[in-house]
Amino acid sequence: MTRLNPMTDAELVSFLDYMIDDYAAEKVRAGNWPEDKALELSKAEFDQLLPNGVNSPDQYLFSIFDETKGQNVGAIWFAVRGEGGNKSAWIYDLLIHEQFRRQGYATQAMLTLEDEVKKLGLSTIGLHVFGHNPSAYALYQKIGYATTNIIMSKKVE
Repeated sequence: MTRLNPMTDAELVSFLDYMIDDYAAEKVRAGNWPEDKALELSKAEFDQLLPNGVNSPDQYLFSIFDETKGQNVGAIWFAVRGEGGNKSAWIYDLLIHEQFRRQGYATQAMLTLEDEVKKLGLSTIGLHVFGHNPSAYALYQKIGYATTNIIMSKKVE
């Protein structure tokens, strides 16, 4: 069984060590950021979103824990966004460690996350998928997420 444990400060440090580099690379690959500025831009975004680490307001960071194996297999992070009665959960990241991928952990974590969102009185979860990540897109479709927007671009030279 998979459970979500609140992330510790130490786990956040490890998570950010990976995520800042990975997010920068994803933004470069998507054509959103220049390579020479990507790491700086990525760090700035994470600093803005998580000014108080795991205690940042409206940010919910979890380690994904496999009770059978007795170990963390990844992490998931969402925030509460919006105003008044229009608040919803926004998933910033889902990470399954390399050795645990393609074993159902992402699906289990996403479904378990729904309970956390409901506890906060929210009824909607949103997320972003990079266009070059068809496996993530397929996962989200499989568990009931619907496409609400598609942004496209074409490089002209």
